[in-house]
Amino acid sequence: MALRSINPATGELLESFAEQSPKEAAAAVEKAHQAFTSWSALGLERRSALLRKAAAVLRGEKTALARMMSEEMGKPVLQAIAEVEKCALVCEYYAKNGAAMLQPERIASDAADSYVRFDPLGVILAVMPWNFPFWQVFRFAAPALLAGNTCLLKHASGVSRCAARIEEIFRRASFPENVFTALRIGPAQVEALLAQPLVRAVTLTGSDAAGRAVAAAAGRYLKKTVLELGGSDPFVVLADAPLSPCVAAAVSSRMINNGQSCIAAKRFIVVRGIYSRFRREFTAAVAGLRTGNPLDESNDLGPLARGDLVEELERQVKESVRRGAAVLTGGKRLKGAGYYFQPTVLEGVQPGMPAYDEELFGPVAALIRAADEKDALRIANDTAFGLGASIWTADRARAEALAARIEAGSVFINGMVKSDPRLPFGGVKMSGFGRELSSYGIKEFVNIKTVVIS
Repeated sequence: MALRSINPATGELLESFAEQSPKEAAAAVEKAHQAFTSWSALGLERRSALLRKAAAVLRGEKTALARMMSEEMGKPVLQAIAEVEKCALVCEYYAKNGAAMLQPERIASDAADSYVRFDPLGVILAVMPWNFPFWQVFRFAAPALLAGNTCLLKHASGVSRCAARIEEIFRRASFPENVFTALRIGPAQVEALLAQPLVRAVTLTGSDAAGRAVAAAAGRYLKKTVLELGGSDPFVVLADAPLSPCVAAAVSSRMINNGQSCIAAKRFIVVRGIYSRFRREFTAAVAGLRTGNPLDESNDLGPLARGDLVEELERQVKESVRRGAAVLTGGKRLKGAGYYFQPTVLEGVQPGMPAYDEELFGPVAALIRAADEKDALRIANDTAFGLGASIWTADRARAEALAARIEAGSVFINGMVKSDPRLPFGGVKMSGFGRELSSYGIKEFVNIKTVVIS
């Protein structure tokens, strides 16, 4: 089966890639394992230097890489440039700090000496999505490679061009052959790879359905697993919130990447006293956004990545309206070529509606009125997901007390949720388990080995 790269702004085919056979994929595993022996012995200083070279390649070609990303999955080009820069940043972060994170830790015991060391596991399989096609690969690869692992990438089929360029970036940065390999395979081959003893662990970023499938397969073969799945992040606005920056952040947080972000704010939970003002200003700001060609820097939003994503979003909006939600602005797909959907605000969203119960993966915001702070917390936690959350209030102590009770992997106070190489990133509940980034992320794919000297 061919892997097809389609321009979502036009619906036109960009390129087709022949899928590798199971035999070819298995051979790639063997080559990655062979490369692991020398790569893990290369030393942290040398691996750090190569990560710095990868960062330099990224920065030197950020405009061309961003344009390719926009053409292949529809990201507004200025956001694509920022994504490439962030990939360079995570490489530089681990090049600078990774060695210290992996230093042995001495622990007092009744032995003459005892310590913990952090040794690489071997070949790690990464199953990655299309929505941040560079960042989500590099935020896994930078710490995994620095720790001494070798990496196999099974990228989303629709961003096969991005996958090939990422492999090329590592090659141009002088990484040894087969240390990082982009596979050209479909989802059906993932379990066969996990069954191979030489694949020691898997990480997946994607939907909860994909997470269940990979976790089930990994469980059968007892493979270490990290899952970063979907989200339906609450954006909680209390009565004393600073409204102007709050509204600006709300628009950015919901509409970033054309609304296709797991950590985008999706449910805007606003207490009664400030609801009318927030509703008015937020709706006006969303209505003023420009949608069009993602390569045109004057546009705020581009297309959704695939036609089926538009159809699913349209279904969710229509069903929510049928059940009583009201459209304040937008609400429809745009006619003509490409996979465009209007930036949309829904009001009166209640349990039982797709806009309340499901993840909306597109430029649609759900407005929910809360009676008070206690009610806002109840609504925030009334979801199967638990990735990120945002709280807006002028009272820091109040916000921190609320943050302690929100069921999420990250809580941002008076700011939009984002990933940062310095901070651990991941979720709870149906948003997955394990952590990426920071010292916590680099230690997900190492053997935490105890050494005791009597």
